[in-house]
Amino acid sequence: MNAAEITTEFNDVDFPRLERSLRHPRTLFSIVLSIGTGIATIIACVPLFSVLIMLIWRGGKKISLALFTELPPTAFEEGGGFGNAIVGTIVIVSIAAAIAIPFGILTAVFLAEFGPQSKTASIARFCAKTLTGLPSILAGVFAYAAIVIATGGYSAPAGGVALALLMLPTVILTAEESMRMVPVKMKEAAIGMGCTPTQVAWKIVLPTALPGILTGVMLAVARAAGETAPLLFTALFSNYWIFEDGSSQVMEPTASLAVFIYNFSGMPFENQIEMAWAASLILVLMVLTINIFGQIISSRSKAS
Repeated sequence: MNAAEITTEFNDVDFPRLERSLRHPRTLFSIVLSIGTGIATIIACVPLFSVLIMLIWRGGKKISLALFTELPPTAFEEGGGFGNAIVGTIVIVSIAAAIAIPFGILTAVFLAEFGPQSKTASIARFCAKTLTGLPSILAGVFAYAAIVIATGGYSAPAGGVALALLMLPTVILTAEESMRMVPVKMKEAAIGMGCTPTQVAWKIVLPTALPGILTGVMLAVARAAGETAPLLFTALFSNYWIFEDGSSQVMEPTASLAVFIYNFSGMPFENQIEMAWAASLILVLMVLTINIFGQIISSRSKAS
């Protein structure tokens, strides 16, 4: 069909009939649903943005360098900071990630590639899905019984185990789903070239599914960073640095931002309440930074 024929057909289109089709019941129903979805999205975003605005307004005015370098103040003391809670949060979440991410990804590889239809895989999926609904306080109780009582005290590793228990199902389920989305033709091509199942999983499946795996990891880390109840049973709190004078206090009670916010938000002192708002803002920014970093890595992985 040449350009002249296309122009003739375009001129023959009955535009009034096309306009009337917008008043068709199906079209109107689609428009109403689209408008309703947009309104629902806006309503859902209102609490999120209201919380962010409140955090910036209440916590932003307290932000200073001292918050990151000083220790928490006593009851009637002014100033102070929560630098030890920031360091403690990073240490505890790092321990949790070091436990949950390797085990979660290896489990997902087995579920997706080596035994997807086996009874072991079915049991593992059931356990992972059950753990997604596990109350966080029960994870703290488990870590308390398994680590705190066994070691004789509260510690950062105990908190890391509790948070790893909460991170594990998210990592497993998202990683498995990402691996299942890898095209079968890519795997068949690798097998046709003589690759073993292990090489297919390591060289083809994992790199291809990496963006989805990273998304799941970031979601798990974000959840772990904001948990309070498990840390009350495991890491408790401390007014001191976890690393001080060249020594490590990892096996001692460890401060964290979540517990710091919990403790200070209920105090009857204005300085402590303002510091709780500032700590909340810092915690949100930390989680947001982790998510943005994960999205950048995921985008680069897709591009390559």
